[in-house]
Amino acid sequence: MQHDHSIQILQDALTALQRQEIDVAAFCRTWRAQTGLLTALPQRYGQVMEDLLGRLEAGSLFTEESCSFSQEDLHTHLKVWLEKAQQQTRLV
Repeated sequence: MQHDHSIQILQDALTALQRQEIDVAAFCRTWRAQTGLLTALPQRYGQVMEDLLGRLEAGSLFTEESCSFSQEDLHTHLKVWLEKAQQQTRLV
């Protein structure tokens, strides 16, 4: 349970992003700053997270219609990533 605080920070940031209370850049900075959590997870988690954040950053440069992937879908994938990360931290 040592990573519960980081998980909560990530959940709060995702909620704020979905409510458009923060922008994509602030969201990505917050997620990337949780280095303690990321190092505790298997390496693949960091790779997947970076892939999702990269797509989110790239997609934020375009309107929804011109983007090759949906921002809403990326939010859903990040939520799933977060749920799996939380489960993984409880196994450690």
